[in-house]
Amino acid sequence: MTDAHMQVQRSPRPRADEYVPVRLSHLLRHCSVGAIVRSPESLLVVPDIRKWDGPHGNPLEREIHYVDQVRSALGIEERLCRPPIPDGLAGLRRGWIPALRFPAWTRCLKCGLLHRKPWKDKDVTGGGTVCRHTGSASAGNASGECGGRLEQVPWVLVHEIGYLADVPWHDLAHADARGNGGGAGECPHDWKIPYLKVINPSAGRPEIACTRCRARSTLESRWPYPSRAWQQPWLPEPPAGALDEPAWVMEINDVRVHSPNTDTALVIPPESRIRRGTVVDRLYGSTRQLRQIRRARNGLARTSIVRRLAGDYGCTPEEIEDAVMEIDKGYPLYGQSVNVEDLHISEYEALTDQIPDLRDDEDFVTRHLTAGWKALRGRYSIGAARLAVDAVDRLVSVDRLKEIMVFRGFSRNRGDVLFPDIVKESEWLPAVELYGEGIFFTLDEAVLARWESNPALHERADAFARRFNRSDFQDRVSDISVTPRLLLCHTLAHLLMRQLEAFAGYPGASLKERLYCAGGGAPADEDPLATGKTRGSSMAGILIYVAVSDEEGSLGGLAELAEPERFLRLFTAAVEAADWCSLDPVCSEREGHGPGLLNGAACHACALAPETSCEYGNVLLDRLFVKGDRADIPAILDCVAEGS
Repeated sequence: MTDAHMQVQRSPRPRADEYVPVRLSHLLRHCSVGAIVRSPESLLVVPDIRKWDGPHGNPLEREIHYVDQVRSALGIEERLCRPPIPDGLAGLRRGWIPALRFPAWTRCLKCGLLHRKPWKDKDVTGGGTVCRHTGSASAGNASGECGGRLEQVPWVLVHEIGYLADVPWHDLAHADARGNGGGAGECPHDWKIPYLKVINPSAGRPEIACTRCRARSTLESRWPYPSRAWQQPWLPEPPAGALDEPAWVMEINDVRVHSPNTDTALVIPPESRIRRGTVVDRLYGSTRQLRQIRRARNGLARTSIVRRLAGDYGCTPEEIEDAVMEIDKGYPLYGQSVNVEDLHISEYEALTDQIPDLRDDEDFVTRHLTAGWKALRGRYSIGAARLAVDAVDRLVSVDRLKEIMVFRGFSRNRGDVLFPDIVKESEWLPAVELYGEGIFFTLDEAVLARWESNPALHERADAFARRFNRSDFQDRVSDISVTPRLLLCHTLAHLLMRQLEAFAGYPGASLKERLYCAGGGAPADEDPLATGKTRGSSMAGILIYVAVSDEEGSLGGLAELAEPERFLRLFTAAVEAADWCSLDPVCSEREGHGPGLLNGAACHACALAPETSCEYGNVLLDRLFVKGDRADIPAILDCVAEGS
């Protein structure tokens, strides 16, 4: 699948536009709406989706079909549509996303003078413009021009309600001008001639000076949002009313400048079982043709339309009528829906149930290897390998999966979430289809019941829960219950991903985790129905997978590691890796690590993973829930030994 492209206009009447390729998964995260993106030549800001298709494009032509379950599970009413993608070189004329240069101010690396939008005056060539300030002539520079290279400034103004603007350099330079040659009112704005200068830009708090009136001030961390600024760089709309709190002056690399809000879900049966290319599939994907049939003036007109479509499809008119009937009955779900709280339960059941008559071309293909896994008991009678076999209940190779990633909006400085179209009026949301493979396994409930019966586990988990409830992470991740089971599964998933970098050769950032944790603590011999539990109320499943935008998916190296012998080596290596960290004893003995002290014995040397790989933002990790300690907390494999 082709990457998306951003078009950067060099001037109001572009003569040589710049096209920047962007990976589709990046376009829904750190290159999404409102983000500041670094291209080879400049810094850009991505406008909202109302501007993505230009004045004549129709995003619904790119609608993703067979995702009604996903929309229902995620609570989405809007349609899901792919971003515009160029169709070859000719497609660049339309299949791109506009981007604006931002910040609008540049700084001369030689003399420090600030220039506003120098690219509007002439074409940008050779990687940037040069300083047009004219000083006294010097040796080797008879014209007296500075000639220094211009580079966009690295500071922006960010407000918690989501506004983004240039730093008001003139006002800031004259903030302390009363004793330095006059106030800001005596030195008016002039954006055509450079007269402001940044001094010591690499310092913690650089200074801004006015070369005309000699006013001088330090770069403040907070500043009132200017009334003459726009809400967003691409929106010609002033701030809505007075803002109670001032904005923040931040560097563009600060993670608080832009935080994307994305959701993901797997496509599972029945929508994953659709036969592509069939008559009902082709007709379901063409809203226009369906509308023609349903709006036919009379029976004769309908017959004519059906015959014409049958000729186009290479089928009989009866097959067209049958397809319309199936769609009217509710194809492909036929009334089945998924609630948001049942998302993980539905996926868990799809992973644990054997799907009959699977075909390789479906979007959710699993191979159940539990029988081969249990057969390893006869080969390993003692040691960690035997304990691992008893600790894992089910083993499934996910040979093919499809993940839908949806962009829901973004926030700045952990403030209000803005919608992809800012105004929440669009009938679609950007989404991409990611294809891949994975390994899924569940932990044995009897082993977990013995492990969870230890009160020290719950005391340690309760401390995590209290810190989590006081932090802002509960607003950034889905509703979760911080339990010993969650901390165990999450830490084990990270340890496995780190081992997979060596076993499968995948870089850590390409791997993802998906946890299925709920319930726990019931004795192994209790009947779930007798205790009032329903199916899915007790889950301890881990899916480690890779998903890319290429429809062919990945190369199969990950799914191969689900074979029982290979997975046994992988699992035991991950559990053994929990025993020791190169930063021990500091890593193991500290009460809390990381943001909000939400990690226990977990650091970059042992359990942390790339941010894109983790469902929970690299928090709620603790190796002690896997390896135990010598005092109160048991190791998970020790509980296997107790029951064997």
